[in-house]
Amino acid sequence: QVHVVESGGGLVQAGGSLRLSCVASGRTFSSYAMGWFRQAPGKEREFVASISWSGDSTLYADSVKGRFTISRDNAKNTMYLQMANLKSEDTAVYYCAARRRRLTTTLQSDYDYWGQGTQVTVSS
Repeated sequence: QVHVVESGGGLVQAGGSLRLSCVASGRTFSSYAMGWFRQAPGKEREFVASISWSGDSTLYADSVKGRFTISRDNAKNTMYLQMANLKSEDTAVYYCAARRRRLTTTLQSDYDYWGQGTQVTVSS
């Protein structure tokens, strides 16, 4: 069993930046692909970004490409999402997810463990 916990959410003005962190328990973190998803009010949860076990491969949703950067530090069992040039439409609860495979994917159903989420609110 793997537990993942997100942190770093908050209130930020449009154009600002935030960095989310996701800490995972367990010794197998380095062999898991990881991902970030988000759910805005009244909308379904959607893919944001994902990263392979080694960090060599990343995927981004078109809506965040060029503004968000996903990374990981396997020595710290931690994944990050650096968000820049935030827009009001980025307001959502952001979820961290872990996949018991090394390769990354955009599908929610491919992820096995989920955090509780952290709120990001962007004011215009």
